[in-house]
Amino acid sequence: MEPLRVGIVGFGNLGKAVETSLLQQPDMTLAGVFSRRQIPHPQYRPIHTLDEKQVEVDVLLLCGGSAKDLPLQTPHLAQRYNVVDSFDTHALMRQHFEATHRAASHGRKVALLAAGWDPGLFSMMRCLFESVLPNGQSASFWGPGISQGHSDALRQLPGVKDARQYTLPNEEALSAAREGKPVSKAHQRLCYVVPEEGAHLEQLVHSIKTLPYYFAGYETQVVFISQEELLEKHAEMPQAGHVIRKGSTQDAREHLLEFSLKLSNNPAFTASVLTACARATCRLHQQGATGAYTLLDIPLASLSPSSPEELRQRLV
Repeated sequence: MEPLRVGIVGFGNLGKAVETSLLQQPDMTLAGVFSRRQIPHPQYRPIHTLDEKQVEVDVLLLCGGSAKDLPLQTPHLAQRYNVVDSFDTHALMRQHFEATHRAASHGRKVALLAAGWDPGLFSMMRCLFESVLPNGQSASFWGPGISQGHSDALRQLPGVKDARQYTLPNEEALSAAREGKPVSKAHQRLCYVVPEEGAHLEQLVHSIKTLPYYFAGYETQVVFISQEELLEKHAEMPQAGHVIRKGSTQDAREHLLEFSLKLSNNPAFTASVLTACARATCRLHQQGATGAYTLLDIPLASLSPSSPEELRQRLV
């Protein structure tokens, strides 16, 4: 069987991590790297190549940011190609899904959206936990670690040269969730920002703290540092998180369900999710499916390179 031909769109931290992840996939090969920037890569092609002709790829992994890139790129490319993205702006998910579903359905392609760890794996866990414990209360926590999406949103702001955003969970809120109590003020956001020369710092702090969908409504601290300090102290990109559900069965017995992850490098792990989803996307398309999907719609077995028979023997 021929390997799946995978194209990478965008070659920042996530795009580079996807290329490395593809080396671990027994049934995939890199078919091209597409970017607005000219990059020193043997398989580089300008992104407009995807519009000028039908490039021979089975699926495109879209590695741009959720703030500016994916809302435009995903529905646009889904008209002509199978695509996977890691869109992570929860409040805008419905609009993103509907726009992409129309485009992919029209082009008779498959788009698998929000394929990261949250949304993505955490979405699957929330659904599973709520299904088996319908009488209960759920909470999701992110961090401590660097958020790729929030860091990208910071870098899109005028006056920001570079930035890293740490999400920090509130330990008291974590304890409350495990006891089935209501959770409030679950997170803090810590922003390390390298300002552009001449930037108005007070105005920049205001722009950050009032940014919709990212920092507005959160307890947010902004710390200005130099580029050198950012690269020295914040080059690694760890992340962590929890999904917690406390609930009871009909006999009034209480149960605690918890899924957690601790990542040494956020882009590397997200890339692994994207490549597994590339396989599922191609299988859906081969079965005649069209339109947009999330991981809630995907059979687990379709993510694996193993056959259903092998999975049943090994995992059931």
